[in-house]
Amino acid sequence: MADLLGIGVLFAAVAAATLVAVWLNKSVIPFYILIGMLLSPSVAGQFSVAGYGLPVVESSEFVELGAELGIVFLLFFLGLEFNLDRLLESWERITRAGTIDLGINFGAGLVLGFALFRDPLAAFLIAGIVYISSSAIITKSLIDLGWIANDEADPMLGTLVFEDLFIAVYLTVAAALVTGGSDVGAAAMSVGVALSFIVALLLLARYGTPWFERALQTTSNEFTVVRAVGITVLISGFALAIGVSEAVAAFFVGMAFAPTTHTHKLESLLEPLRDTFAAVFFFWIGVETDPRLFAGVAGLVAAAIVVTTPTKILSGYLSGRAYDLNPRRSMRVGLGMVTRGEFSLIIAAVALTGAGTSLSTALANAVYSFTVAYVLLMSILGTMLMQYSAPFEQFATARFGTE
Repeated sequence: MADLLGIGVLFAAVAAATLVAVWLNKSVIPFYILIGMLLSPSVAGQFSVAGYGLPVVESSEFVELGAELGIVFLLFFLGLEFNLDRLLESWERITRAGTIDLGINFGAGLVLGFALFRDPLAAFLIAGIVYISSSAIITKSLIDLGWIANDEADPMLGTLVFEDLFIAVYLTVAAALVTGGSDVGAAAMSVGVALSFIVALLLLARYGTPWFERALQTTSNEFTVVRAVGITVLISGFALAIGVSEAVAAFFVGMAFAPTTHTHKLESLLEPLRDTFAAVFFFWIGVETDPRLFAGVAGLVAAAIVVTTPTKILSGYLSGRAYDLNPRRSMRVGLGMVTRGEFSLIIAAVALTGAGTSLSTALANAVYSFTVAYVLLMSILGTMLMQYSAPFEQFATARFGTE
């Protein structure tokens, strides 16, 4: 399909998904993912007869970059809501909540990974895959449900910050192990560069606000959008180029903009851009999903869902209590953290690079297939649990009280 026509089909498809979501009164995120899977080469491409059938949307460079921009803008908005002063004031609680989350879910992932694949490296990769929640999907859900300004948002956002910082180091270590770990010095250098850049981002968020204030001094909405996008995407792109998550970078850029007088204007002007590229991101998850891979790993995925859904709910609930939230809001934290997404897929791609070396080809493919199916189901399950949290909140209140 011609490039422009293919992009037209993409946007028409996500527009149709919004109509279905409104009609059914459901979160639109699962429908974005499902329509992407329906129009992917692995599904639509298999049902074309004599050139006729569903249009096929390839995972083109535009789709991939659009998905990256979706992550960037979602996390930029998260930073606007979570300024540096608030981060520093909450750092002790963030560390406590993040440690609870890491200990329960990464630990459970190690045990689960070894039980399922009987390989230490595969277990390490699975631990990362089931540990890391989706910053992009959870942020979008918080915004859609109106939870972003609620008390339960603080432990959720704080835990996501902790996870994203941890995963920046984890990915470097995982890549070194998967490629054979032959150059420990290079791996240590990569970790050092990543940590140094994160410190630089913290300093930017702390001391760069006056510069950001001046950069947006204009009466033109056009210039405001172009300047804000230019700054955010440039810094995020540079971060990705040196091995740091673009999501982490965009988050810190958002925090640098947060104390300026332009915050509300940025939110108003950039919201349509954020939601457009967020739709591309969720569509991309669907395009990357090949349901033909599911049959061979269905039992493994079912076991993982049964184990890792309760562990995330438990760790999230305990994190909420660490923030002194009542049981009802703590339960919301637990339900909200269930979703997995973009970083799990990145770890699975790392596993593929070790096929035939540190991992057998069959094992690397199994880890990848497992992850694709797991992310698809957990992204849908997580958004549905957030939308229909009321029964779980009532259970928490009945069981643990109101305080």
